[in-house]
Amino acid sequence: MSEKFRQRELQCITASGLHRLAYVEWGDPANRKVLLCAHGLARCGRDFDTLAQSMAGEYRVICPDMPGRGRSDRLKNPMEYQPETYVADVVSLLARVDADCVHWVGTSMGGLIGMTLASLPETPVQKLVLNDVGPVVTAESLARIGQYLGMAPQFPDFAAAVQYIRLVSASFGAHSDAEWSKLTEHVTRKQPDGSYRMHYDPAIAVPFRAAKIDKDIELWPIYDAIRCPTLVIRGAMSDLLRRDTVEQMAGRGPRAKTVEIPEVGHAPTLMHEDQIAIVRDFLLGS
Repeated sequence: MSEKFRQRELQCITASGLHRLAYVEWGDPANRKVLLCAHGLARCGRDFDTLAQSMAGEYRVICPDMPGRGRSDRLKNPMEYQPETYVADVVSLLARVDADCVHWVGTSMGGLIGMTLASLPETPVQKLVLNDVGPVVTAESLARIGQYLGMAPQFPDFAAAVQYIRLVSASFGAHSDAEWSKLTEHVTRKQPDGSYRMHYDPAIAVPFRAAKIDKDIELWPIYDAIRCPTLVIRGAMSDLLRRDTVEQMAGRGPRAKTVEIPEVGHAPTLMHEDQIAIVRDFLLGS
């Protein structure tokens, strides 16, 4: 399996000015079949390395770092860390890679971005995978995320950083030591003194906290407007995507196909072959 990828970037704009959006591209750059993989709230595009390598024979795979994460710029105005900004950036990105249609895999926040884009008239999204996210985001999960989002802990070394990621991401399920290292490598940054810090802008928590959300978020009108084939993957122990929500998603809107991953919470990492096979079979099937 080839590990060759290309690091790219483009300029995007918000009301507060220009910012650089970084992305990684896998596969043949001339391939007109494009797969875009969008990460979760405090993660980055390199989360999809294993999936992207697996899919790069069939697709040109694009994995962006949303603003404030990974190699992308931090926004001048933290209140612009909003879905509207991310959707606009992705539209610019699709124009840059000359993709007039796209298949989409989105984990958590990345699924909400894809859901929003897929709901629009004349959307470029032709197939949609929602990884442990849907039109109801539970207050319980938002409270859990709020406990760590925006914190800026410092770790004396990489091993300590790995231990922290294993703790806050325990709901990802069982992974090998090498996989936990991989899940830590791109979401932390080594400092000049040899210590490590989280890679994301702590200010991504500003709009999250300002919203003071104390009840479930419901986005059914967005979901019901989607017309493309849709797959919902749920971690069986997820606190963000309830089973009853998934059951409703199967019966309304795009009438999603649904799959549940045992012994995983929020969210499946799509690093393991059985999970990758679920995505592959849906995207490449008729």
